Amino acid sequence: MGRAVILATMTRGIRLLLRGSTYSGVLFAYCGALASLPLLPFALLPALSWRSAPESVQIVLVLLIWAVLVGVVGLAGPVRRALVVSARRLLRVPLPNPVAGHRTSGSLGLDRWRTPFWLVLHVAVGWTGALASGVLFIMGLSLPANWLGGEVRASLFGTSVRVSGGWSWVVAAVCILLAVAVCVLVTKALRWSAPRLLGPSAAERLALAAERELLLAERNRIAHELHDSIGHTLTAATIQAAVAGEVLSADPAAARAAMRSIEESTRAALEDLDYVLGVLREEQSGTAPTRTLADLPELLDRLRHAGAMVEPELSGELAQVQGTLSRAAYRILQEGLTNALRHGAGGPIEVRVAAGPNGLDLTVVNRTGARTGPGTGAFPTSGHGLPGLAERVRLLHGDFRSGPDGTQHWRLAVRLPVRASA
Repeated sequence: MGRAVILATMTRGIRLLLRGSTYSGVLFAYCGALASLPLLPFALLPALSWRSAPESVQIVLVLLIWAVLVGVVGLAGPVRRALVVSARRLLRVPLPNPVAGHRTSGSLGLDRWRTPFWLVLHVAVGWTGALASGVLFIMGLSLPANWLGGEVRASLFGTSVRVSGGWSWVVAAVCILLAVAVCVLVTKALRWSAPRLLGPSAAERLALAAERELLLAERNRIAHELHDSIGHTLTAATIQAAVAGEVLSADPAAARAAMRSIEESTRAALEDLDYVLGVLREEQSGTAPTRTLADLPELLDRLRHAGAMVEPELSGELAQVQGTLSRAAYRILQEGLTNALRHGAGGPIEVRVAAGPNGLDLTVVNRTGARTGPGTGAFPTSGHGLPGLAERVRLLHGDFRSGPDGTQHWRLAVRLPVRASA
Protein backbone atom coordinates (compact mmCIF):
# COMPACT_ATOMS: atom_id res chain seq x y z
CA MET A 1 0.00 0.00 0.00
CA GLY A 2 2.83 2.37 0.91
CA ARG A 3 4.65 1.63 -2.33
CA ALA A 4 1.49 2.37 -4.33
CA VAL A 5 1.11 5.74 -2.63
CA ILE A 6 4.74 6.60 -3.27
CA LEU A 7 4.45 5.51 -6.90
CA ALA A 8 1.27 7.55 -7.39
CA THR A 9 2.92 10.59 -5.83
CA MET A 10 5.99 10.24 -8.07
CA THR A 11 3.80 9.82 -11.15
CA ARG A 12 1.81 12.90 -10.26
CA GLY A 13 5.01 14.86 -9.68
CA ILE A 14 6.45 13.81 -13.03
CA ARG A 15 3.24 14.86 -14.79
CA LEU A 16 3.44 18.27 -13.13
CA LEU A 17 7.05 18.61 -14.25
CA LEU A 18 6.14 17.76 -17.84
CA ARG A 19 2.98 19.89 -18.00
CA GLY A 20 3.28 23.04 -20.09
CA SER A 21 0.91 24.99 -17.83
CA THR A 22 3.49 24.67 -15.01
CA TYR A 23 6.05 26.70 -16.93
CA SER A 24 3.52 29.15 -18.37
CA GLY A 25 2.48 29.76 -14.76
CA VAL A 26 6.11 30.41 -13.83
CA LEU A 27 6.36 32.84 -16.73
CA PHE A 28 3.27 34.59 -15.39
CA ALA A 29 4.89 34.85 -11.94
CA TYR A 30 8.19 36.17 -13.32
CA CYS A 31 6.39 38.75 -15.46
CA GLY A 32 4.64 40.05 -12.34
CA ALA A 33 7.99 40.37 -10.59
CA LEU A 34 9.55 42.25 -13.52
CA ALA A 35 6.52 44.53 -13.85
CA SER A 36 7.06 45.73 -10.26
CA LEU A 37 10.62 46.94 -10.94
CA PRO A 38 9.61 50.47 -12.10
CA LEU A 39 8.13 51.05 -8.61
CA LEU A 40 11.33 50.09 -6.79
CA PRO A 41 13.11 53.49 -7.18
CA PHE A 42 10.14 55.22 -5.53
CA ALA A 43 10.29 52.74 -2.65
CA LEU A 44 14.02 53.45 -2.20
CA LEU A 45 13.58 57.20 -1.73
CA PRO A 46 12.51 57.14 1.99
CA ALA A 47 15.34 54.73 2.85
CA LEU A 48 17.89 56.91 1.07
CA SER A 49 16.69 59.94 3.01
CA TRP A 50 16.96 58.05 6.34
CA ARG A 51 20.54 56.85 6.16
CA SER A 52 20.99 56.76 9.94
CA ALA A 53 18.49 53.89 10.30
CA PRO A 54 19.85 50.33 10.72
CA GLU A 55 20.20 48.34 7.54
CA SER A 56 17.51 45.85 8.56
CA VAL A 57 15.05 48.67 9.21
CA GLN A 58 15.84 50.21 5.82
CA ILE A 59 15.23 46.87 4.06
CA VAL A 60 11.90 46.36 5.82
CA LEU A 61 10.88 49.95 5.03
CA VAL A 62 11.73 49.55 1.35
CA LEU A 63 9.78 46.29 1.12
CA LEU A 64 6.74 47.75 2.87
CA ILE A 65 6.65 50.86 0.68
CA TRP A 66 7.18 48.72 -2.41
CA ALA A 67 4.27 46.46 -1.41
CA VAL A 68 2.02 49.49 -0.79
CA LEU A 69 2.85 50.95 -4.22
CA VAL A 70 2.16 47.60 -5.90
CA GLY A 71 -1.16 47.36 -4.05
CA VAL A 72 -2.18 50.87 -5.08
CA VAL A 73 -1.66 49.91 -8.72
CA GLY A 74 -4.03 46.99 -8.16
CA LEU A 75 -6.88 49.38 -7.27
CA ALA A 76 -7.27 50.40 -10.92
CA GLY A 77 -10.08 48.58 -12.74
CA PRO A 78 -8.14 47.93 -15.98
CA VAL A 79 -5.36 46.24 -13.96
CA ARG A 80 -7.77 43.66 -12.63
CA ARG A 81 -9.18 42.94 -16.07
CA ALA A 82 -5.64 42.49 -17.43
CA LEU A 83 -4.73 40.18 -14.55
CA VAL A 84 -7.87 38.08 -15.08
CA VAL A 85 -7.15 37.67 -18.80
CA SER A 86 -3.47 36.81 -18.27
CA ALA A 87 -4.23 34.39 -15.40
CA ARG A 88 -6.85 32.68 -17.52
CA ARG A 89 -4.40 32.18 -20.39
CA LEU A 90 -1.15 31.43 -18.55
CA LEU A 91 -2.39 29.80 -15.34
CA ARG A 92 -5.23 28.01 -17.18
CA VAL A 93 -7.67 29.07 -14.46
CA PRO A 94 -11.33 29.48 -15.52
CA LEU A 95 -12.02 33.05 -14.43
CA PRO A 96 -15.03 35.04 -15.70
CA ASN A 97 -14.52 38.59 -16.87
CA PRO A 98 -15.25 41.25 -14.22
CA VAL A 99 -18.76 42.70 -14.41
CA ALA A 100 -18.41 45.89 -16.44
CA GLY A 101 -19.30 49.01 -14.50
CA HIS A 102 -20.36 46.98 -11.45
CA ARG A 103 -19.94 48.52 -8.02
CA THR A 104 -20.81 46.37 -5.05
CA SER A 105 -22.01 47.57 -1.69
CA GLY A 106 -18.84 46.12 -0.21
CA SER A 107 -16.53 48.08 -2.52
CA LEU A 108 -15.20 49.96 0.52
CA GLY A 109 -14.64 46.68 2.42
CA LEU A 110 -12.64 43.55 1.79
CA ASP A 111 -13.78 43.03 -1.81
CA ARG A 112 -12.09 46.26 -2.86
CA TRP A 113 -8.71 45.04 -1.62
CA ARG A 114 -8.74 41.54 -3.08
CA THR A 115 -7.03 42.62 -6.31
CA PRO A 116 -4.28 44.69 -4.57
CA PHE A 117 -3.62 41.78 -2.23
CA TRP A 118 -3.43 39.42 -5.22
CA LEU A 119 -0.98 41.73 -6.99
CA VAL A 120 1.26 41.95 -3.91
CA LEU A 121 1.13 38.15 -3.54
CA HIS A 122 1.81 37.75 -7.26
CA VAL A 123 4.90 39.94 -7.08
CA ALA A 124 6.15 38.34 -3.83
CA VAL A 125 5.74 34.80 -5.15
CA GLY A 126 7.33 35.82 -8.45
CA TRP A 127 10.41 37.29 -6.84
CA THR A 128 10.75 34.40 -4.37
CA GLY A 129 10.42 31.83 -7.13
CA ALA A 130 12.76 33.70 -9.45
CA LEU A 131 15.52 34.05 -6.84
CA ALA A 132 15.20 30.49 -5.50
CA SER A 133 15.00 28.76 -8.87
CA GLY A 134 17.74 31.00 -10.30
CA VAL A 135 20.17 30.19 -7.50
CA LEU A 136 19.39 26.48 -7.71
CA PHE A 137 19.78 26.38 -11.50
CA ILE A 138 23.11 28.21 -11.31
CA MET A 139 24.36 25.80 -8.66
CA GLY A 140 23.15 22.82 -10.67
CA LEU A 141 25.01 24.02 -13.75
CA SER A 142 28.19 25.18 -12.04
CA LEU A 143 28.89 22.27 -9.67
CA PRO A 144 29.87 19.69 -12.34
CA ALA A 145 32.06 22.24 -14.12
CA ASN A 146 33.88 23.19 -10.92
CA TRP A 147 34.37 19.52 -10.04
CA LEU A 148 36.71 19.21 -12.99
CA GLY A 149 39.04 21.65 -11.24
CA GLY A 150 38.85 20.07 -7.80
CA GLU A 151 36.89 20.77 -4.64
CA VAL A 152 33.86 23.08 -4.53
CA ARG A 153 32.68 25.10 -1.54
CA ALA A 154 29.00 26.16 -1.56
CA SER A 155 28.05 28.99 0.78
CA LEU A 156 24.54 30.21 1.52
CA PHE A 157 23.50 32.58 4.33
CA GLY A 158 26.78 32.07 6.15
CA THR A 159 26.71 28.26 5.91
CA SER A 160 29.47 26.55 3.89
CA VAL A 161 29.37 23.05 2.45
CA ARG A 162 32.31 21.33 0.74
CA VAL A 163 31.47 19.21 -2.29
CA SER A 164 34.11 17.17 -4.05
CA GLY A 165 34.39 14.26 -6.39
CA GLY A 166 31.37 12.56 -7.87
CA TRP A 167 29.09 14.03 -5.21
CA SER A 168 29.03 17.29 -7.14
CA TRP A 169 27.00 15.56 -9.86
CA VAL A 170 24.51 14.27 -7.29
CA VAL A 171 24.17 17.69 -5.68
CA ALA A 172 23.84 19.29 -9.12
CA ALA A 173 20.99 16.93 -10.03
CA VAL A 174 19.27 17.65 -6.69
CA CYS A 175 19.60 21.40 -7.30
CA ILE A 176 18.06 21.10 -10.76
CA LEU A 177 15.17 19.03 -9.41
CA LEU A 178 14.65 21.51 -6.57
CA ALA A 179 14.61 24.39 -9.07
CA VAL A 180 11.91 22.62 -11.08
CA ALA A 181 10.01 21.86 -7.86
CA VAL A 182 10.08 25.57 -7.03
CA CYS A 183 8.51 26.27 -10.42
CA VAL A 184 5.76 23.77 -9.64
CA LEU A 185 5.13 25.28 -6.20
CA VAL A 186 4.99 28.81 -7.62
CA THR A 187 2.45 27.77 -10.24
CA LYS A 188 0.32 25.83 -7.74
CA ALA A 189 0.33 28.74 -5.29
CA LEU A 190 -0.87 31.18 -7.96
CA ARG A 191 -3.44 28.72 -9.36
CA TRP A 192 -4.85 28.19 -5.85
CA SER A 193 -5.08 31.88 -4.99
CA ALA A 194 -6.27 33.24 -8.36
CA PRO A 195 -9.93 32.09 -8.09
CA ARG A 196 -10.12 33.30 -4.49
CA LEU A 197 -8.69 36.76 -5.12
CA LEU A 198 -9.34 37.44 -8.83
CA GLY A 199 -12.58 35.51 -9.08
CA PRO A 200 -15.95 37.24 -8.68
CA SER A 201 -17.05 38.31 -5.23
CA ALA A 202 -20.42 37.30 -3.80
CA ALA A 203 -22.04 40.48 -5.11
CA GLU A 204 -20.45 40.04 -8.52
CA ARG A 205 -21.64 36.43 -8.67
CA LEU A 206 -25.17 37.69 -8.04
CA ALA A 207 -24.74 40.23 -10.84
CA LEU A 208 -23.41 37.55 -13.21
CA ALA A 209 -26.30 35.28 -12.30
CA ALA A 210 -28.73 38.12 -13.00
CA GLU A 211 -27.09 38.73 -16.39
CA ARG A 212 -27.33 35.03 -17.26
CA GLU A 213 -30.97 34.99 -16.17
CA LEU A 214 -31.77 37.96 -18.38
CA LEU A 215 -29.92 36.34 -21.29
CA LEU A 216 -31.81 33.07 -20.84
CA ALA A 217 -35.11 34.92 -20.58
CA GLU A 218 -34.35 36.79 -23.81
CA ARG A 219 -33.36 33.59 -25.58
CA ASN A 220 -36.52 31.87 -24.38
CA ARG A 221 -38.57 34.79 -25.66
CA ILE A 222 -36.82 34.57 -29.03
CA ALA A 223 -37.42 30.82 -29.12
CA HIS A 224 -41.13 31.42 -28.50
CA GLU A 225 -41.22 34.05 -31.25
CA LEU A 226 -39.52 31.72 -33.72
CA HIS A 227 -41.73 28.81 -32.81
CA ASP A 228 -44.93 30.84 -33.08
CA SER A 229 -44.27 32.97 -36.17
CA ILE A 230 -41.96 30.83 -38.30
CA GLY A 231 -43.66 27.58 -37.34
CA HIS A 232 -47.07 28.94 -38.25
CA THR A 233 -45.84 30.31 -41.57
CA LEU A 234 -44.13 27.08 -42.60
CA THR A 235 -47.18 25.04 -41.66
CA ALA A 236 -49.54 27.27 -43.63
CA ALA A 237 -47.14 27.49 -46.58
CA THR A 238 -46.82 23.69 -46.72
CA ILE A 239 -50.60 23.26 -46.86
CA GLN A 240 -50.97 26.08 -49.40
CA ALA A 241 -48.30 24.54 -51.60
CA ALA A 242 -50.13 21.19 -51.48
CA VAL A 243 -53.39 22.94 -52.41
CA ALA A 244 -51.72 24.79 -55.29
CA GLY A 245 -50.19 21.58 -56.58
CA GLU A 246 -53.53 19.77 -56.62
CA VAL A 247 -55.56 22.52 -58.33
CA LEU A 248 -52.82 23.84 -60.63
CA SER A 249 -54.30 22.28 -63.79
CA ALA A 250 -57.99 22.32 -62.83
CA ASP A 251 -58.17 25.80 -61.27
CA PRO A 252 -55.13 27.99 -62.12
CA ALA A 253 -56.72 31.02 -60.44
CA ALA A 254 -56.97 29.20 -57.11
CA ALA A 255 -53.39 27.99 -57.49
CA ARG A 256 -52.17 31.54 -58.11
CA ALA A 257 -54.11 32.74 -55.07
CA ALA A 258 -52.44 30.07 -52.94
CA MET A 259 -49.01 31.07 -54.24
CA ARG A 260 -49.71 34.73 -53.46
CA SER A 261 -50.73 33.74 -49.95
CA ILE A 262 -47.47 31.83 -49.56
CA GLU A 263 -45.54 34.92 -50.69
CA GLU A 264 -47.33 37.17 -48.18
CA SER A 265 -46.87 34.71 -45.33
CA THR A 266 -43.19 34.14 -45.98
CA ARG A 267 -42.53 37.89 -46.32
CA ALA A 268 -43.96 38.44 -42.84
CA ALA A 269 -41.96 35.51 -41.52
CA LEU A 270 -38.76 36.96 -43.02
CA GLU A 271 -39.35 40.19 -41.10
CA ASP A 272 -39.63 38.21 -37.86
CA LEU A 273 -36.57 36.12 -38.73
CA ASP A 274 -34.48 39.20 -39.57
CA TYR A 275 -35.33 40.74 -36.23
CA VAL A 276 -34.54 37.56 -34.28
CA LEU A 277 -31.20 37.03 -36.04
CA GLY A 278 -30.27 40.64 -35.35
CA VAL A 279 -30.92 40.10 -31.64
CA LEU A 280 -28.85 36.91 -31.61
CA ARG A 281 -25.95 38.71 -33.34
CA GLU A 282 -26.36 41.64 -30.91
CA GLU A 283 -26.80 43.96 -33.87
CA GLN A 284 -29.23 46.80 -34.38
CA SER A 285 -31.93 44.99 -36.31
CA GLY A 286 -34.58 47.68 -36.38
CA THR A 287 -37.95 47.73 -34.69
CA ALA A 288 -39.35 44.41 -33.59
CA PRO A 289 -42.33 43.28 -35.68
CA THR A 290 -45.45 43.85 -33.58
CA ARG A 291 -48.30 41.48 -34.33
CA THR A 292 -51.38 42.33 -32.28
CA LEU A 293 -55.06 41.44 -32.29
CA ALA A 294 -55.47 44.07 -34.99
CA ASP A 295 -53.62 41.66 -37.32
CA LEU A 296 -55.94 38.75 -36.48
CA PRO A 297 -58.16 39.17 -39.61
CA GLU A 298 -55.06 38.93 -41.83
CA LEU A 299 -54.00 35.75 -39.99
CA LEU A 300 -57.44 34.21 -40.51
CA ASP A 301 -57.39 35.14 -44.21
CA ARG A 302 -54.07 33.33 -44.67
CA LEU A 303 -55.60 30.25 -43.09
CA ARG A 304 -58.54 30.40 -45.47
CA HIS A 305 -56.14 30.65 -48.41
CA ALA A 306 -54.50 27.50 -47.05
CA GLY A 307 -57.82 25.72 -47.44
CA ALA A 308 -58.83 25.80 -43.77
CA MET A 309 -62.40 26.55 -42.71
CA VAL A 310 -62.28 29.14 -39.96
CA GLU A 311 -65.32 30.19 -37.95
CA PRO A 312 -64.35 33.27 -35.93
CA GLU A 313 -66.46 34.75 -33.17
CA LEU A 314 -65.11 38.10 -32.03
CA SER A 315 -66.76 40.15 -29.32
CA GLY A 316 -65.88 43.11 -27.18
CA GLU A 317 -63.62 46.05 -27.89
CA LEU A 318 -60.56 44.26 -29.26
CA ALA A 319 -59.03 47.57 -30.35
CA GLN A 320 -58.91 48.61 -26.69
CA VAL A 321 -56.60 45.71 -25.81
CA GLN A 322 -53.13 47.25 -25.87
CA GLY A 323 -49.47 46.49 -25.35
CA THR A 324 -48.15 43.20 -24.11
CA LEU A 325 -51.59 41.66 -23.69
CA SER A 326 -52.56 42.22 -27.34
CA ARG A 327 -49.25 40.89 -28.66
CA ALA A 328 -49.40 37.83 -26.40
CA ALA A 329 -53.00 37.13 -27.41
CA TYR A 330 -52.05 37.21 -31.09
CA ARG A 331 -49.17 34.75 -30.54
CA ILE A 332 -51.39 32.43 -28.49
CA LEU A 333 -54.03 32.35 -31.20
CA GLN A 334 -51.37 31.90 -33.87
CA GLU A 335 -49.92 28.87 -32.06
CA GLY A 336 -53.37 27.43 -31.41
CA LEU A 337 -54.30 27.74 -35.09
CA THR A 338 -50.96 26.24 -36.13
CA ASN A 339 -51.63 23.21 -33.93
CA ALA A 340 -55.11 22.93 -35.44
CA LEU A 341 -53.61 22.92 -38.94
CA ARG A 342 -50.91 20.41 -38.04
CA HIS A 343 -52.84 17.93 -35.95
CA GLY A 344 -56.49 18.56 -36.75
CA ALA A 345 -58.63 16.32 -38.91
CA GLY A 346 -59.91 19.06 -41.16
CA GLY A 347 -63.34 20.58 -40.81
CA PRO A 348 -64.10 23.97 -39.30
CA ILE A 349 -61.76 25.58 -36.77
CA GLU A 350 -63.67 27.61 -34.22
CA VAL A 351 -61.90 30.75 -33.01
CA ARG A 352 -63.46 32.75 -30.19
CA VAL A 353 -62.04 36.02 -28.85
CA ALA A 354 -63.97 37.88 -26.17
CA ALA A 355 -62.64 41.09 -24.63
CA GLY A 356 -64.23 42.06 -21.34
CA PRO A 357 -63.55 44.72 -18.72
CA ASN A 358 -61.55 42.32 -16.52
CA GLY A 359 -60.11 39.80 -18.93
CA LEU A 360 -59.56 38.46 -22.41
CA ASP A 361 -60.87 35.00 -23.35
CA LEU A 362 -59.27 33.07 -26.22
CA THR A 363 -60.56 29.74 -27.51
CA VAL A 364 -59.53 27.53 -30.43
CA VAL A 365 -61.48 24.31 -31.14
CA ASN A 366 -60.67 21.86 -33.92
CA ARG A 367 -61.66 18.35 -34.90
CA THR A 368 -59.39 15.41 -34.11
CA GLY A 369 -58.75 12.18 -35.94
CA ALA A 370 -57.21 11.23 -39.27
CA ARG A 371 -56.54 14.23 -41.51
CA THR A 372 -58.09 14.35 -44.97
CA GLY A 373 -57.65 16.68 -47.92
CA PRO A 374 -54.56 18.46 -49.26
CA GLY A 375 -51.34 18.25 -47.27
CA THR A 376 -52.23 15.09 -45.38
CA GLY A 377 -48.58 14.26 -44.60
CA ALA A 378 -47.46 14.24 -40.99
CA PHE A 379 -45.92 17.44 -39.66
CA PRO A 380 -42.82 17.21 -37.45
CA THR A 381 -43.37 18.48 -33.95
CA SER A 382 -40.90 19.60 -31.27
CA GLY A 383 -43.25 19.12 -28.33
CA HIS A 384 -42.55 22.69 -27.14
CA GLY A 385 -45.72 24.36 -28.48
CA LEU A 386 -48.19 23.79 -25.64
CA PRO A 387 -45.57 24.05 -22.84
CA GLY A 388 -44.41 27.33 -24.39
CA LEU A 389 -47.98 28.63 -24.47
CA ALA A 390 -48.53 27.57 -20.86
CA GLU A 391 -45.34 29.42 -19.82
CA ARG A 392 -46.38 32.54 -21.72
CA VAL A 393 -49.83 32.51 -20.07
CA ARG A 394 -48.32 31.89 -16.64
CA LEU A 395 -46.08 34.95 -16.98
CA LEU A 396 -49.20 37.00 -17.70
CA HIS A 397 -50.95 35.55 -14.61
CA GLY A 398 -53.53 33.90 -16.82
CA ASP A 399 -55.36 30.59 -16.91
CA PHE A 400 -54.40 27.94 -19.48
CA ARG A 401 -56.37 24.82 -20.39
CA SER A 402 -55.79 22.43 -23.25
CA GLY A 403 -57.18 18.96 -23.96
CA PRO A 404 -59.89 16.85 -25.56
CA ASP A 405 -63.36 18.37 -25.82
CA GLY A 406 -65.62 15.37 -26.21
CA THR A 407 -64.57 12.49 -28.44
CA GLN A 408 -63.88 14.36 -31.69
CA HIS A 409 -62.61 17.81 -30.75
CA TRP A 410 -59.62 19.47 -29.12
CA ARG A 411 -60.01 22.71 -27.18
CA LEU A 412 -57.44 25.33 -26.29
CA ALA A 413 -58.81 27.84 -23.79
CA VAL A 414 -56.90 30.79 -22.32
CA ARG A 415 -58.02 33.61 -20.06
CA LEU A 416 -55.74 36.61 -19.63
CA PRO A 417 -56.53 39.11 -16.86
CA VAL A 418 -56.41 42.70 -18.08
CA ARG A 419 -55.46 44.24 -14.74
CA ALA A 420 -52.52 41.88 -14.10
CA SER A 421 -50.94 42.64 -17.47
CA ALA A 422 -51.34 46.40 -17.29
